[in-house]
Amino acid sequence: MGEHRFSSKWANVFTSVVRLSVFLAPNFAGAQSEWLTWGHDQQRTGWNSSESLLTKENVSRLELKWKTQLPTAAREEVLSTLTAPLVANVNGPRGQVTRVFVAGSDNSVYAIDAGTGEIVWQRRFTNTLTAPTPPDYRCPNTQNATPVIDKAAGTIYISMSDGKLRGLNLLDGEDRMPPASFTAPFARNWSLNLIDGVVYSPTARGCADTPTRFTALDLKDPGRRTLDFFTSAGVPPDSRNREDPSGAWGRGGLVLGPKGIYAQTADGPYDPASGQFGETVVAVSLKTLRLADSYTPANWEYLNRKDLDMGSVSPVIFPFEKWTLLASVGKESAIALLDANNLGGADHHTPLYLSPRWGNGEEMLHDRGVWGSMATWQDDQGQRWLFMPMQGPPAKGAQKFRTSYGDAQRGSIMAFQVLTDRDSGKPRLDPVWISRDMHAPDPPVVANGVIYAFQTGKNATETRSGGKQPGTNGVLYALDAETGLQLYSSEKLIDSFTHFSEPVVAAGKIYVSTWDGKVYAFGLNSR
Repeated sequence: MGEHRFSSKWANVFTSVVRLSVFLAPNFAGAQSEWLTWGHDQQRTGWNSSESLLTKENVSRLELKWKTQLPTAAREEVLSTLTAPLVANVNGPRGQVTRVFVAGSDNSVYAIDAGTGEIVWQRRFTNTLTAPTPPDYRCPNTQNATPVIDKAAGTIYISMSDGKLRGLNLLDGEDRMPPASFTAPFARNWSLNLIDGVVYSPTARGCADTPTRFTALDLKDPGRRTLDFFTSAGVPPDSRNREDPSGAWGRGGLVLGPKGIYAQTADGPYDPASGQFGETVVAVSLKTLRLADSYTPANWEYLNRKDLDMGSVSPVIFPFEKWTLLASVGKESAIALLDANNLGGADHHTPLYLSPRWGNGEEMLHDRGVWGSMATWQDDQGQRWLFMPMQGPPAKGAQKFRTSYGDAQRGSIMAFQVLTDRDSGKPRLDPVWISRDMHAPDPPVVANGVIYAFQTGKNATETRSGGKQPGTNGVLYALDAETGLQLYSSEKLIDSFTHFSEPVVAAGKIYVSTWDGKVYAFGLNSR
């Protein structure tokens, strides 16, 4: 977790579930600033607590250090040309070097020198299979999942469009394991999570007529057999509409919590007795993937009817006072705080706290509400924060933020403090600031008191109608995490857009990838 105040209760809860992996080990996480998995850690907090080079005082001196054009070609029907970057320190023949890793939609993997932007090694894997359905922007039949790095083993794990999981040496890209069957070919699965030697990922969207599921592959199992948990058992994908019910397609994939792994599902039937969990936060046990707990909002039928599903977002899990909290939100834009040890209480429908709707008052399916994931941070005073990317304007009639930076009609980052309600003794949210206007922001990340937010620039409505142009260019922003004050903007330095990604901050640099196949690195100038 990298917490400044890592409570004994939190540690005991997680130890009882699983031996903490390398992502949480103090001799690793506290010693080096790296980014080894989506959202930085297994709980998808988006907080790199080990970053110390970039500060509120010097981040205004950011400049573009390099941009590298990768050989993966952009295609109209593929919005995610590159995955979000990962960053790791690697022991090379001449000492330790820092590398940036991305996977391409053409089944490629790249290792880039973090100092120069030079491609150190690259691999491309040919998929000779024929997709059963034609590609489109929802189901492009390509690699999609952000990889995960096992630092202790020196291996990066990648899920490819042929359904195989591959493990490559961080240093030179050589194979570290035979390809293992993981997902269905051409299925759309999401960011990999690695927990105690097991790789996890959810499959969603019904691509290649694949039913929605969570999948686990134990790397220590000689037979490399997978286990699956189906969130809509017995309900096949709709081949006409190219959607599957109850898919978990939040960018963070499956999230580690005290009862196992957690995810939020999309529109679909809700009938727990028959194994159907639409519009639900689901927890399943580690390795065995058996149902451990669930929470379904009381208005799930309304969410289904309006297509305001929760599946667009990954939950985030963090300690707060006596609780282990799970923060949940979706396109509806109302935040629920749940007890991760007892989701939804006895009736599975009662959160500890439910906020008003913060956005998407128009009840729109696209270009509104929350997509991706949230981020969380604990400041030096022990105050817990939650940061949320909002597409479109704030909801009319919602509680006002203490600080606002203008009319944020196209999107914004919203910041909340997590507090304890004096009357109920339960957690609640206090709206602190809303950022300047941003066109469709990606999930923010935080390091050393600075929020890094990326204006994606994408125009989802135009993309769906066959248009080729983004709404505007991508822009990297640095904001004061406590006040929302803008500390830096990349302005016009990035000339393309991005889709379903996140900025990454490690070892004094910020990295972003874009639709046109470029990776950008920003760092401090010498002035």
